[in-house]
Amino acid sequence: MIKKFTALFALLAMVLSLTACAPAGPAAPMEIRKGVVEQITDTTIKSNEDTGVGAVLGGLGGLGVGALIGAGTGKAVAMTLGAIGGAVGGAMIAKHYDQPIAAQQIFVRTSNGVLVSITQPTSPLYVGQRVYIEGAGTEARVVPQ
Repeated sequence: MIKKFTALFALLAMVLSLTACAPAGPAAPMEIRKGVVEQITDTTIKSNEDTGVGAVLGGLGGLGVGALIGAGTGKAVAMTLGAIGGAVGGAMIAKHYDQPIAAQQIFVRTSNGVLVSITQPTSPLYVGQRVYIEGAGTEARVVPQ
């Protein structure tokens, strides 16, 4: 019974870690629009701390350490506690090292008159510069022409 629980728990951990690595799906075609920068405001953006990589790696490490302790029921308990403790510790460490990134909120007037606001990491753009807006939604980026 304990061996089945341990094997099931390890299998679940592996499936969850592989699922986190899976691609999001087919990429949409690249959309490119022309425009002129009207305003640039300095700001910051969060890094990718929300990915859960720290929790997954910590949980797998804790599971491995727990597997080295005890035998029978004690081993299963140690593995479970190790996985939970490692996941919590890994998430806390990832959050501690997460630092905001310097960015710019860029307002671009497109060639058809629409005003578009895009926030991206700091780049050497200036007001009045002709630019391309590549992509759409949260994946859009402003690049010089």
